[in-house]
This record gives sequence, structure tokens and C-alpha cells, in this order.
Amino acid sequence: MAPDTPLPPVLFTSVRTDGGRLGDLLVVDGRIAAHDPAELPAGCVTVPADGALALPSPVDAHIHPDKTTWGGPWLSREPAHSLKDLIEGDVRTRSSIAAPVAERAGALMDNAVAHGTRAMRAHVDVAPVYGLSGVHGVREAADARRDLLDVQIVAFPQLGLLSRPGTAELLERSLAEGVDVLGGLDPIGVDGDLDGQLGWLFDTAVRQGVPLDVHLHDGGHDGLRQVTEIARRTVAAGLEGRVTVSHAFALAELSGDALARTADVLADAGVHLTTCALGADPVLPTDALTRRGVLVAAGSDGVRDAWSPFGDGNMINRAHLLAYRTDARTDAELAACYEVVAQGGAALLGLPASRLAVGDPADFVLVAAPSLPAAVVDRPVPSAVVRGGRVIARDGQLV
Repeated sequence: MAPDTPLPPVLFTSVRTDGGRLGDLLVVDGRIAAHDPAELPAGCVTVPADGALALPSPVDAHIHPDKTTWGGPWLSREPAHSLKDLIEGDVRTRSSIAAPVAERAGALMDNAVAHGTRAMRAHVDVAPVYGLSGVHGVREAADARRDLLDVQIVAFPQLGLLSRPGTAELLERSLAEGVDVLGGLDPIGVDGDLDGQLGWLFDTAVRQGVPLDVHLHDGGHDGLRQVTEIARRTVAAGLEGRVTVSHAFALAELSGDALARTADVLADAGVHLTTCALGADPVLPTDALTRRGVLVAAGSDGVRDAWSPFGDGNMINRAHLLAYRTDARTDAELAACYEVVAQGGAALLGLPASRLAVGDPADFVLVAAPSLPAAVVDRPVPSAVVRGGRVIARDGQLV
């Protein structure tokens, strides 16, 4: 959101674009108004970019800020050998964390914004053991930063939906309180009931008029079966463009004709995907999928939580990890990874594209890099983060 008070026009001078061109960028009313304007509007403020490269601000399309310990004491993690181990360890650990959700989530959001993040889709655990405390905490943190960051909240049944009595009712309550997206989790692997969970999710999404975002860790035949069933139900429910499958590890196992056929099914159904390029987890073949018309975005997933000591909410770093994990080598391949992080994420969250074209939102970062591919490899900290034409962070610190 834009700040309540009107902003003066801003001229960013000596801005380098990805094509190598050096010029000035005029922002009026939060949008790109002109490149190298012949005249300046009254009251225009000048901000020198000093030759820094301007890149569209990235988007974190999959993050769990309610779980984070960001800004708090170091957390020692427990050994885990399965998804069940991780979930159970998370429940035990979170009961011992003293800092409230709003404080921890807010600290993580601040760090993400300071490193360029324009928006995030925040998956928040909803279960009888937590109630809606996570939803309320993340909403409090997001509301306090509404001028800095757009946040979509997903009500996520991390402990199971049908297999945890009371969860469905809590999900309904969260939607009544304004949660943006309804979440699901491994209908077969966690609930053991493909038709039951998907039936409830799609019926509720249609009735409540909300998008769906389903975590899917299951691999192999079961995983692929769930992906194709989600696509089928998406079309049947008229939810094309409003359903996301997160992780979709089963797709990372496909190649050749099998991958192309499945990608066509997803593209035709308007089912979107997110990937996170985490550790040893499978990573989606983003290039093959996007070439078939599938919208793919990327996210941080868990950051400094009971699941992992890694992560920082920095989506320029995440573009680097995505490129590394997908063996990107050419300039085009490296740039495509940033496209997933910036434009894929924006499209997934329903935000207008920010490509530094006239009329686009003036949401961009300025970095010390000669080109976009170099920025993906070098991961520079933005010298400035610009939102709606307003500089909101410099050198990794909010201003």
C-alpha cells in the first residue's frame, strides 16, 4: 500500500538498466512516469543512483513467518528423518519459544524488506494446538508494515486437516476473519484421504471465494496422482488461475515427455507452482515448466525455525540458490531464475508487474552489479530498496 500522505515526484539519476543503459528515471504518484524526462514536474526530488543497476523487486511466494526465530536466541534443532518427525519437532519447539509471533514475524519481515522483498505469501499454521494465534500474530506484524510490504496470509493445516478434528472449523473461522488464501497439505501422505481433503478444500474455496494453496511433498505415483487430481478439480470448480501447488516434489522426478504432458495439464488448468530450492529437497525444473506456460514462483519456506537453521528471507539470495540448484549457466538461464522470483511471484500474488516500464509500479532495488545475471550470482545487498518511488531501505537497513 502507498503511504497516506502524497509523495513528491522523484527523479532517480544515473540508473543502469539491465540492457546496460545509463539514464534517469522519473517517478510520479508511485509509478514510473518517464525515462530521461525532458522536463521535471514542480517539487521534484532528486535521488542519485550513482550508476547502480535497477532490478524489479522480488517477491517471496512461500514463507512461514509464524515459525521463525529470527532476531531471537539461537535454536538447536532436533534430528529428523521424515516429514512426521519435522512436524512433531516443530510443535514441541514452538511451545518453548518465548517471543510472540508478531515480534518474530515482524523481525523477519523487516529483514526481507531491507533486502528488497516487495510482497510475501505467508503460510500460517492453523490447528487446535495453536488456534488462530499465528494468524493474529502475522496479521499484526503485516499491518504494522503495510506501507513497506504486501502480505497475503494462507491458513495452513500443518498438522493435518481431516486427521486433526477441529482444524476444518478453525480454517473456516480464519477465512471469516479475513485470511486471504486457504491452504492444504498432502491429502494422501498426511490425511490419507485424497478425495476427502480435496473435496473439502475445493468446496470451501468456492463457497468462500478464496484461492487455494496446497503443500504437496508426496513423491512418486501418489504425488503425481494428487497433482493431476488438483488440476482436474480446479477446472471443474472454475478456479483456473486461483490454485497453487507448493513444492510439488513429484514433478521434480519427471523429465522428457512425462514432464511435458503434466506441464500441459497444469498450464491448461491454470494451476500455479512454487518451489524453494532448499537443501536436499527436490527443485522444480522451472525452465521446462515455464516454457510450457506454467506459472512458477519461488519462496523462502521456513526461515531459522525448528525445521532448519538456514534461510534469511532475502529473495535475491533465493534467486541465486534457484540458479545453483537448477544448474543455470548462461545469462538467459540466470535471468530466468530472477524472473521466477520477481515476476512469477508478483503474478502469483496478483500484483501488477514491475518491469521498470512507464506506468509500472516504482518497486525496484538498486544494486552494485553490471548486469542481472551477475547480480544473481554475486547476490549484492541493495544500496536502495524503492517502493512506490520511496526509498525505504539502504544497504540492508530500513530507513
